[in-house]
Amino acid sequence: MNLTRQPNTEGCAIDQFRGRYEFLSNFYPATVHYDGITYPSAEHAYQAAKCTDEYLELKFAIAMEWSPGKVKRMGKTLPLRPDWEQVKLDIMLQIVTAKFQQDGHLAAMLKRTAPCILIEGNNWGDTYWGVDVAKGGLNMLGKVLMHGRDNL
Repeated sequence: MNLTRQPNTEGCAIDQFRGRYEFLSNFYPATVHYDGITYPSAEHAYQAAKCTDEYLELKFAIAMEWSPGKVKRMGKTLPLRPDWEQVKLDIMLQIVTAKFQQDGHLAAMLKRTAPCILIEGNNWGDTYWGVDVAKGGLNMLGKVLMHGRDNL
């Protein structure tokens, strides 16, 4: 997967996944079928993917939790699969792809963001998935979304 190519944007950027662009956030309520389990958001699926199938009960507990914020906090205490750092980007791509491929309305909304650069702007210090307003960042979630948009 090549996430280094940037779209031809002609100055267009969506720099926060709030308001009319909230649907781009992993916290957005969107049913995601991933790895045999149905989750209420991409955040739920991502956090559950952090642990191996040995913890299937934990994955189901995550799927049953209502709040994406709570599952994000839970994710900080989960027993991580040993290869997590090597696979987390590919897993995010799979989950985000599933989110938009499984919901035609969301897919159409994502397509309408073209040709803008998608930037997961934040103020909570996320410099891997997003771009913190004070610290900068890699914007990997934005790149995953743009990659998915190009391949819809």
